[in-house]
Amino acid sequence: MRIAITGLANSGKTTVFNALTGMRIETTAYPTKGAGSPNIGVVDVPDERVERLSGIFKPKKTTHAQVEYIDYIGLLKGDAKQNQAVFEHIKDADAIVHIVRAFRDDSVPHPMGGIDPLRDVKTVEAELLFGDFALIEKRLSSMEEAAKRGKKQDDEERKVLLKCMDALENETALRDVEFTGDELKAMRHLQFLSIKPLVTVVNIEENDLNSEYSKEVQARIEEYFKGRSPVITLSGKVEMDIAGMPPEEAKAFLEDLKIEEPALKKLIRISYGLLGLISFLTVGKDEVRAWTIKKGETALKAAGKIHSDIERGFIRAEVIAFEDFIKAGSMQEAKDRALLRLEGKTYEVKDGDLINFRFGA
Repeated sequence: MRIAITGLANSGKTTVFNALTGMRIETTAYPTKGAGSPNIGVVDVPDERVERLSGIFKPKKTTHAQVEYIDYIGLLKGDAKQNQAVFEHIKDADAIVHIVRAFRDDSVPHPMGGIDPLRDVKTVEAELLFGDFALIEKRLSSMEEAAKRGKKQDDEERKVLLKCMDALENETALRDVEFTGDELKAMRHLQFLSIKPLVTVVNIEENDLNSEYSKEVQARIEEYFKGRSPVITLSGKVEMDIAGMPPEEAKAFLEDLKIEEPALKKLIRISYGLLGLISFLTVGKDEVRAWTIKKGETALKAAGKIHSDIERGFIRAEVIAFEDFIKAGSMQEAKDRALLRLEGKTYEVKDGDLINFRFGA
């Protein structure tokens, strides 16, 4: 799963990326122009269930579900060349994290002259819509040229392109448009930008944590999205400081700030859930592991996540909910209480299920 971090230049994107990944990519006080390589980092999805199971089974290895984040140069209003370079990296992502600047720092100039988080949200959203509109125009033009040469038209694709164009002309992101399964299939290869799930991160300064200002900014952005896209507030600099501290020191620092946990943990979980993903768990002396699947997938599909041989030879799945296992205290006790059950291929896996697959060669 790949998530693109984007936003206007000097919004704190790379600071948030560093805090997420533990990397130390250099940041600059000036809008970055031109190409270059994106920054890529893989992050464990925080899951207390995995930690608790590791404490019980004491395995040789503990493996969390993971999210890959990608950070690149910032968007600039009206700069088609720069923005297209950014879009080339966003288009391959599964979701977008938009970092919005709400911190004031005279040493870090804002590319649009002053701090206005809602304006920046609307600006980036507009650039995504413009990118999609240009793609549709190019695709329709290509289809018309092909038709003149006698090539048969894909009527289904043309219909869905016109539907998308109508939404974009009305300043509606494609993620807010209802599409049928067939329509989504027809447009999948086009890699639209505004159809990707989006989470907005308001980046504030430390002194504004839990302030009326931060609450007001978040409320205004939430009102703009009308609940269709999650919004969270954090301080990129604070989060990067916390990420570099030993656990006990970080805990004390959070307590001083009256924060329960680093906001980035919440961001990672939101990123994971944004795509409709859940985790099932496997346990043993060798490894305790969280496996990522789409919500609604079957036991057979889950088996294939581990190994194709298990999927092919699937017989039954031994399943117990995490909460039931914790209440029982052990697998043997769970069996004695009839909490461990056998499920077939079509069983819909639930988040937090502990599963042992029975399979034949």
